[in-house]
Amino acid sequence: MSTDTRGKTKSKALTKPYSNMSFGTEPGALVKFTRKCLILQIYQFFRLNIKVMRIVLKGHS
Repeated sequence: MSTDTRGKTKSKALTKPYSNMSFGTEPGALVKFTRKCLILQIYQFFRLNIKVMRIVLKGHS
């Protein structure tokens, strides 16, 4: 640790920029599967569309 001109201590950075610790975690097997599964994507697409349509229809009534 070093001191600045006012006598306060500064801590040095302990992590290196762009190291493996500075990025997010790798997704698990289930997350990878759900991202690639076309059937689940189609289901989620229609589920979201129905949800949005219900909100729009409520606003117009």
